[in-house]
Amino acid sequence: MSGKKNMADLGIGVRLGLGFGVLLLMMAGIIFIAWQQFGRADAVNSRIIEQDWVKADAANVVNASTRANARNTMELIVSADAAQSARAKQRIEANKQIITEALRTLESLVRLPEGKAMLAQLKETRTKYVASFSKVAKLVDEGRKDEATQLLNSETLALLDAMQEPINGLTALQKKVVVASSAELRSDLGTGRMLLLAVGALGLALGVGFAWWITRSITRPLHAALRVARTVAAGDLSSQIEVRSADECGQLLQALKDMNASLVSIVSQVRQGADSMAIATDQIAAGNLDLSSRTEEQASSLQQTAASMEQLSATVKQNYDGGRHANQLAETASGVAVKGGAVVAQVVQTMEAINASSTKIADIIGVIDGIAFQTNILALNAAVEAARAGEQGRGFAVVAGEVRSLAGRSAEAAREIKKLITGSVGNVREGCKLVEQAGSTMDEIVVHVRRVADLMGEITTASKEQTTGIEQVNQAVGQMDQVTQQNAALVEEAAAAAQSLSDQAQGLVQAVSVFKLGAATPGQG
Repeated sequence: MSGKKNMADLGIGVRLGLGFGVLLLMMAGIIFIAWQQFGRADAVNSRIIEQDWVKADAANVVNASTRANARNTMELIVSADAAQSARAKQRIEANKQIITEALRTLESLVRLPEGKAMLAQLKETRTKYVASFSKVAKLVDEGRKDEATQLLNSETLALLDAMQEPINGLTALQKKVVVASSAELRSDLGTGRMLLLAVGALGLALGVGFAWWITRSITRPLHAALRVARTVAAGDLSSQIEVRSADECGQLLQALKDMNASLVSIVSQVRQGADSMAIATDQIAAGNLDLSSRTEEQASSLQQTAASMEQLSATVKQNYDGGRHANQLAETASGVAVKGGAVVAQVVQTMEAINASSTKIADIIGVIDGIAFQTNILALNAAVEAARAGEQGRGFAVVAGEVRSLAGRSAEAAREIKKLITGSVGNVREGCKLVEQAGSTMDEIVVHVRRVADLMGEITTASKEQTTGIEQVNQAVGQMDQVTQQNAALVEEAAAAAQSLSDQAQGLVQAVSVFKLGAATPGQG
């Protein structure tokens, strides 16, 4: 493994945090763009409602009220009923107030030079019209209706027609402004929609890429660790373990590699001890046969027999010491395997913590989806209010529909991202299951190592018993002259003990032969 830092050396938590951080950043960008575009659309919409429509309505009010006063003036002239004439005068005065208020509204809202010029022309013409109308009304009050009719036809109606030009111009101008504002609103909504689609597509691509990269970087080393654990469980210690990263999975592979090397060393030493023990037991058996043949010649070969027994006693003591040392090594191997199981347990805990963090992120996406749903409800309510407004609210209804569509797309994008995160959570859970299986395999290895330790304990006990038996044989040799007949029985006991020791040695050899150590076995030349 090289010393250069690469992406595979990042911890699993860091990689998951990086992936989810990018997704959250993209979501924040989508929310910001949507908020900005909605703000611009709201500003344009407010301008249409609070200014453009108000100006257009004021121009229509001036036009309608002016024409109504023309009709009321004709009624005032031709009517012979004083009460009807009084009502006509009241309507005329009321319409004059309405026209004055509408002109004030236009004066406060009109900003374009063209509109201001038309408004100035309208006010100037209206001043002349009001003066002419006042003359007509005065003539009517004096009973001079013929003169009033003549003045009305020659001057007042001409001024009324002159007022129509700026009124119609203002109406057309405000209609043009409303159309331009609506086009601006549609343009802003279209731009916002394209930005959201672009950022959403980018977020989707990044989410898929990060999900694939994170899943692959976790599952590949876990599969490798699982293969190693299964190979060790099958007794094959010859596999070559490559560690290519420094993250938790790489540390797990390194621990398995160290454990495999320790097991190779321990099994090699146990195998060598078992082979030596088998050779020693064969020597003991040969010595017993020699002792049995020399029993017939006790008198002549007593010294030679005593020397052989001393050699046999030293060999058994050596076997006892070797068995005790092998037992200690087996216990050490058991401890190493237990530590490996603890490391796997820690990895399981880490994967569970990652799973909990992914669930929290999925909850946050759910909140975003709820916000989009509320936006959709607000857009629907706005569309209903626009429908109530009739013809004048048709443009706002289109805007509300676009906002509702945009909210639906935002909710759909949030659901797609939530699906990706849910897929990532499933992959993390699958990783937890694999690590738990690795922990079970480690537990099986611990059981096998403990069994080896138990076998080595039994060998040590048997060696100790053999030492005791040899000491008894030595005592018997010292008493050969006095207890010749006891020698045969002692020889038979020694032969039985040697056979038992030989059987145990063969059993140990068969037990360690299950492990495959490969071509280069430590401790063998």
